[in-house]
Amino acid sequence: MTFKALTLGAALAVTAGLPALAQQSWTMTTTWPSSLELIETDKHFVELANKLTAGELSIEFFEGGSLVPAGEVFGAVESGTIQAGGDWPGYWAGRDAAFSPLATTPSLFNAVDYVNWIQQWGGAELYDEIYGNYNMVYLPYGVTNNESGFRTNEPIVTLEDLQGKRLRLSGLEQGKLLERLGGNQVSMAGGEIYQSLERGVIDGAEFSTPNVDWSAGFQQVTDYWATPGWHQSASIFGVMINKAAWDALSPETQEKLQIAADATLLWSLAFTEKRATEAYGQFNEAVTINRYDDETLAQVQTMANEVIIETACANPNSAKVYLSMIEYLEDYAQWRDASAPFNLGRTPNGPDAQALRDCM
Repeated sequence: MTFKALTLGAALAVTAGLPALAQQSWTMTTTWPSSLELIETDKHFVELANKLTAGELSIEFFEGGSLVPAGEVFGAVESGTIQAGGDWPGYWAGRDAAFSPLATTPSLFNAVDYVNWIQQWGGAELYDEIYGNYNMVYLPYGVTNNESGFRTNEPIVTLEDLQGKRLRLSGLEQGKLLERLGGNQVSMAGGEIYQSLERGVIDGAEFSTPNVDWSAGFQQVTDYWATPGWHQSASIFGVMINKAAWDALSPETQEKLQIAADATLLWSLAFTEKRATEAYGQFNEAVTINRYDDETLAQVQTMANEVIIETACANPNSAKVYLSMIEYLEDYAQWRDASAPFNLGRTPNGPDAQALRDCM
């Protein structure tokens, strides 16, 4: 036997005698209670991640509110109290306005636009950059298409019907847009909406897609639904991961979590669109559905563009995110418009990219 063979044999013997790397254990919660269907995306990701990383990582998942209040999930992950937390980025816009477009946009991106932008046009890097400022890594793993719109007990058919209405509305730009339209934004957690509608504390509310709204029981306390939801043309959800916990994983395990997130992102689009379609049929039998006309939606688009520019120019990070989005829309429009109507949605008449560059 050669010296080289002896050396290799000895090395293998030593390696075989070493203990295997210890399995990492994570605690993860979410902003969603089990009563809201949004939690299904979190559960899907955790189930898939645990399968792919078996023997390397074990994620124990807790429903929203069982470990910390929903509004404290961000801080718990940032501090390392827990390793991971499912969220909707818009809840953290008070920390940095850039979290708002990372979550949703008024009359701009649809679900496919978010997927395209995240996967191929630089969006993923911006999530990591903004969350990275808070000691976190971010994996987008959920997307829903257009949100429902306002649910009320008085019909909303035109913009004039919004005048003076106290409406639960989530989102930074969304609130500013509603105010320009004559309404008043009321902020409250999703779990408080039902009782607030029932007691007349608010005149109406938006929350999520039809299936999520149905699971929240809004059809029991409202008679009308104004659609489409121009305030949130699509939404992104994902998992915040404490940076130290992420860095403790092997590159292979990190890659498996990314694969789980990407797979869940695609699954969530089909799952929520199917469920939204089913829920629309249920709502159609339970309430009166009114749709804004095209002229009204064009007016909203113009005002939304103004609000986006105003909000973005007040925050460099927000301007950076929005500019990336608008540049994607301009780039993709070449092919999307050429292939119309056999394409993936509309090219919105969005804000001017140069205006964003100028304010940066």
